[in-house]
Parts: sequence; structure tokens; C-alpha cells
Amino acid sequence: MTNIVWRQGEIIELEISDLSDTGDGVGRFEQRVVFVPDTVPGDRTLVRLVHVKPKYAHATLKQILQPSPERIRASCIVADKCGGCEWQHINYDYQLVAKQNQVIQALERIGGFVKPLVDPVLVANSSLGYRNKATYPLGISATGQVQAGYYQKGSHQLINLNQCPVQDPRLNPLLAEVKLDIQKQGWSIYDETRHQGKIRHLSLRIGRRTGEMLLTLVVKDGNLPRIETQAQEWLQRYPQLLGVAINLNSDRTNAIFGNETRCIAGNPYLRETFAELEFQVRPDTFFQVYTETAESLLQVIQSELNLQGHEVLVDAYCGIGTLTLPLAKQARQVIGLEMQSAAVEQAIFNAQQNGINNVTFEVGAVEKSLPNLGIIPDIVLLDPPRKGCDTNVIKSLLDLQPARIVYVSCKVATLARDLKLLCEHGLYNLTRVQPADFFPQTAHVETAAFLVRSPS
Repeated sequence: MTNIVWRQGEIIELEISDLSDTGDGVGRFEQRVVFVPDTVPGDRTLVRLVHVKPKYAHATLKQILQPSPERIRASCIVADKCGGCEWQHINYDYQLVAKQNQVIQALERIGGFVKPLVDPVLVANSSLGYRNKATYPLGISATGQVQAGYYQKGSHQLINLNQCPVQDPRLNPLLAEVKLDIQKQGWSIYDETRHQGKIRHLSLRIGRRTGEMLLTLVVKDGNLPRIETQAQEWLQRYPQLLGVAINLNSDRTNAIFGNETRCIAGNPYLRETFAELEFQVRPDTFFQVYTETAESLLQVIQSELNLQGHEVLVDAYCGIGTLTLPLAKQARQVIGLEMQSAAVEQAIFNAQQNGINNVTFEVGAVEKSLPNLGIIPDIVLLDPPRKGCDTNVIKSLLDLQPARIVYVSCKVATLARDLKLLCEHGLYNLTRVQPADFFPQTAHVETAAFLVRSPS
């Protein structure tokens, strides 16, 4: 029995054995769980307890006594400070194993599934340089310089960046140079504690296949002197930059974008090719950040569904039709449900641009739209936000009883919770689970789960 007291500030030796779904290393000390950021399974460490509860604690890494064989040198010089990536110090092959285990554990612990069959994680083309969108908070340095970057882990201290190894490298010149232009213009930077200042975030977006770019300034109010002139300068300087926009967010909130986006110069959207279709993508449009891996997961969904051209499919939470339109090419009829009217407008435009006529889109919350469709679809595709499905959506599915359900999720905890509700009474069987690495160097994992209605 050790003499160490289980209290804040105590330093203990800890072997890291697992990774949590938030990205922290996990170790066990006298039947208690300890979460430690910046560690890797196999690390032998000294850690300092900082937040102590009776059965678990959070700790900070003090010293690595013996590094794990899965520990590597991070590719980013500020990876140990920046909160943008949690896992740059972990070998990529092991990241994939950890994400598969994360899905299995959530399905077992939260979903109650016994030894669920989870496929190996769908591998990304590259573990770096993949993000087609990056949004950076702005700040002021101690010497008065405009900064852009990510917040330090566990704080609101900004880590200034001139390049980011996980964003598309074609965006790096804009990240390094636009903040200098903001400085030159004398535009004030938003201070969240005082709710004063103008510019809150710099958002950059690129079409991975087209190379077209958008630049958006998120501002507290729209009064930026000389913004039109500066926007024209940016369009001339960066040939691939198609449009400059202002997004208005005057609320005291952690949400990045407000409800109003105005194009200042150039085009209000970029074009992207996805699944051999052309999509219109605006600054505030939801579009998966890893274009190529999202396309690979779509191919898995298409293969698993093996549509024959006679099916009726409902795409709940359809957004701009990213999954809706490729599936509509293989089905008889597709209905997209989406609560954001701007996204539905883009979805309709995208369908028309691609000559797809067997799809309709409805504006409204899925929990209200789904039970009032007036049809029983053969297939329902779910792709909800991180919070998962509203309980009324689950109830509607159990009432409608479509033959198949595909549930695409970016958070395995809510996925497991909802799958349990769908399967607990034997109406549906979970037949396949396919994770995909949409977010390399982070603890996040995308997952597609396939359900089939029981014969009975």
C-alpha cells in the first residue's frame, strides 16, 4: 500500500494504458482512473493530480519516465500548446486502432451491445493537410500585434499560427498574411470578456478538388471602414480566392457564426466536386472537413445499401444534399429533411445543377417532419449533429419501421445511446459498423452504423 495521499497537487507514477474519447491518456492508480492529456498508451509517467474526485482524477504530465513505442515527434512546433489537435504525438496507425476501440467501447458500455462487430477504421488519404475549412479566433499580443490561431488547451490563451499542418496547405499564405492586413487597417479585435471590438474570427475555406477559396471575417457588427477596398486587394493577391464575406455575430456566445452572412466582393460561394457531382458551398455551409474520406464513407454506404432503383429513401439532417444527391441517383425517390432554410436553398440549387429530379427537400425540424411524411420509406439515413437524435425522432422511426436505417454520427456516445433505443426491443438488428477517420490527429471519429429491421 502506497503512502501517497489521493489529493490535489500530489505527484504519482502512472502507466498509461488507454485513451479516452476526449483524447486524454488513461491510467489506473489503486483502482482509480486518472486522465492525463498529452500521453500515449505505453508511457510510464510522473503526473500531478489537479482535479480529484473519489474514484477518478485529472492530472497534468510532469515527466515521461519511459516513452511508449507509439509516441512520435509532433509535426507542429506548437502541438504541445495548441488546442487544435490532441494526437499529433501519437503514431497514426495507433490512432486508427484507438478510434476503433473507442467505437467498440461506446457500443458496449453505453449501447449495451455484446461484442459488436466494428470494422477497421476507414483510413484517410493523408493524416495532415486535409482540412478544407479552418476558423481561427483573433487576438492581440502583448506588443499589440494581431494574432490568429487556436486556444491553448484548457484556456482562452491564443496560440498564434502562421501555418497549420492539418489545414489544406494552400490556405497557409492567407492565414499568415490576412492578419497583417487587419493590423494595417486598424480594425479592432473582439474582446470576449468586455464584449467590445469588431473582428472575432477569420474563416478560410477551400474546394479540395477545385482549389477555389473563400475568406470570411466574423464580426460583432458590420461597420468595417475600407472593407470593400481591402476585399478587392485580397481577390487580386490570391488568384484562387473567389469571394470575401462578412458574417455578423453580435451575441455573447461561443458559437462562431451568426445568422447573417454578406458577400463583400466576388462570389458568395465556391464550387466543390464530390461523388462526381458539383456542389455549391457557402462560408457558413456545413460540409465535411475531409472531402476525400467523406467520399470514401459514402462509397461504403452505397455498397451496403446496394440500391436497385425502386427504393424510397429519407435523408434526415440532409444539409446541402451532400449524401442525398449521390444516393438519389440510385433510388426511385429521395426526401431530404433539414431545419436550416439556407441549407435547403443550396440543396435545391445543387440538385438542379446536377440534373437530379427525383429528390425533394423540406424545411423543418426532423422530429416534426419525419412523422408527417405520409409515407413509409424503405430506408432512413440519419446524420444528426453531435447531440444525436431527438427522442421524438427515435419514436417516429420505431413507428414507421423502415426496412433499413443508416446512422452516420460524429460522436460515438450519442450514436451508442440512440442505437440502444432503436435495438433494445428487438425491432432492429445492428449489422455493421464502419468508422472513418474524418479528423486525423484528433480524438474524433465519424461512424456509419447499419440497422436492418428484424424479420419478426
